[in-house]
Amino acid sequence: MSASVPKASAARRLAITLAQINPTVGDVAGNAAMARAARAQAAAAGADVVVFPELFIAGYPPEDLVLKPAFQAACRGHVEELARETADGGPALLIGTPWVEDGRLYNACALLDGGRIAALRFKVNLPNYGVFDEKRVFAVGPVPGPMNIRGVRVGVPVCEDIWHDEAAGYENVVECLAETGAELLIVPNGSPYWRGKDDVRLNVAVARVTESGLPLVYVNQVGGQDELVFDGASFVLHADCSLAAQLPAFRESITTLHFSRGPGGWRCEGPREAMPGDDEGDYAACVLGLRDYINKNGFAGVLLGISGGIDSALCAAMAVDAIGVERVHGVMLPFRYTSPVSIHDAAELARALGIRYDTIPIAPAVNGIEAALAEVFAGRPRDVTEENIQARARGLILMAISNKLGLMVVTTGNKSEMSVGYATLYGDMNGGFNPVKDLYKTEVFRLSRLRNRWKPDGALGPSGVVIPENIIVRPPTAELRDNQTDQDTLPPYDMLDAILERLVEREEPAAAIAEAGFARDTVLRIERMLHLAEYKRRQAAPGVKVTRRNFGRDRRYPITNRFRDTGAPLPAPDTGLAPKPARQSAEGFDV
Repeated sequence: MSASVPKASAARRLAITLAQINPTVGDVAGNAAMARAARAQAAAAGADVVVFPELFIAGYPPEDLVLKPAFQAACRGHVEELARETADGGPALLIGTPWVEDGRLYNACALLDGGRIAALRFKVNLPNYGVFDEKRVFAVGPVPGPMNIRGVRVGVPVCEDIWHDEAAGYENVVECLAETGAELLIVPNGSPYWRGKDDVRLNVAVARVTESGLPLVYVNQVGGQDELVFDGASFVLHADCSLAAQLPAFRESITTLHFSRGPGGWRCEGPREAMPGDDEGDYAACVLGLRDYINKNGFAGVLLGISGGIDSALCAAMAVDAIGVERVHGVMLPFRYTSPVSIHDAAELARALGIRYDTIPIAPAVNGIEAALAEVFAGRPRDVTEENIQARARGLILMAISNKLGLMVVTTGNKSEMSVGYATLYGDMNGGFNPVKDLYKTEVFRLSRLRNRWKPDGALGPSGVVIPENIIVRPPTAELRDNQTDQDTLPPYDMLDAILERLVEREEPAAAIAEAGFARDTVLRIERMLHLAEYKRRQAAPGVKVTRRNFGRDRRYPITNRFRDTGAPLPAPDTGLAPKPARQSAEGFDV
């Protein structure tokens, strides 16, 4: 630290409440009410300050909603009201909010204490990758110094401010805070879940603690917002990088930690919840994302097409775990190609879950549509057109029931089949939300087996086997023609998923995938199907994100696109044709 850093504060104790709670985007009054309730609980625990996640008063991420002047004014008004309430001498609030200053909109964190807004800090490093596009709406804040919270100098880097300290264009906010006298770091976050994210976060935090020598309090939001799920999992690290506290994943927690300052700096001891494994985390994320999409958007319940297959079975289990059996309605929509075993297994699933279940044959609808088209189709052979009428008839019936009963349709297309354009069989392009949209087929099978032996904390469904074993072991049926299975037209799912993971998540060239041991013709066929299905995916319902790169805001491909990977080895660039990029701006001009 520089010689100008002030001496340590006289305060020797600080009680911090971590408010890992679930805001709703746009519900400014409701979020403020949640803040009041958390403050009351913190006051009872003797807290000095309550820390909320990033942009808590607005909900995160607010996207372009935050550009509306009326929304900005509502957020500020409620923050000011909360600030006035702190005149009662109770805990201070450290709360995230949009903030307009000198005509510029910032992602801000406000300290409310003593009846006023005692300090403001603005986010410096704005993420603009993956699901984030904060540079679109927010201005870059100035590099901050610490703020005084009850006599303790606290640095408040906001989320991304601790992530990319060495990246080009990023300010090293933590280094600046340490050099200007911070004794403790409190980091408000809106950090969405993806598989393995907790280890990544912890490694980032350990790096900042190691560099600064300061303990770090990491407070993350929990809950679903459209396709994103925030898993909470807030934690605290001592200055020696040891874990002081670990809050639970995927559920709310308001926890007060009592810090004391000794020779080794500020320390506390708190709960240390176990973190879920990857599959448990994915299942919990899907359930939480589905629950919040249903409840935050005001749906009375959900409707699913139950095919007797694995995808709809897992979605039904997730729906029951999310909102309870009373709010889940399953419908079997058989046609002449639907096998008796599928009808039997669908009924067994409904019985095991305890949901309402109806059977509605679709032959009258399909026959009526075909009769209406008979003159137009005269003289043409039957083909995939007639096969797709089945799927569209199912979708039509599901949407009609949805409209009549006020239920949201849960669609059931998995990532493997969405990737190659196969997710139309049970109306998968008609509906409100898809909890398995980002799960490959092999993961659907794995999570189904997991749910039969494990019931997540807070799940509202029954314990024990909820997905009949026959659904898990039976080959997936396409139900377009007699005895046809998906594997008649696709490679085995373990192979398909391995190829798709390399194409979608890693963007590997076809030649590299073939070199890894996959048949070149198969790779090229899957790559072609992936591109051709882009227009279908644009029509699909939103769904929970559980991987680092999913379809939607992560992977943005043009629908009109003639590029195809030929599978040939990539040519080496001719480095002699172009000059080296200039390091100084003056070198960029020709002379």
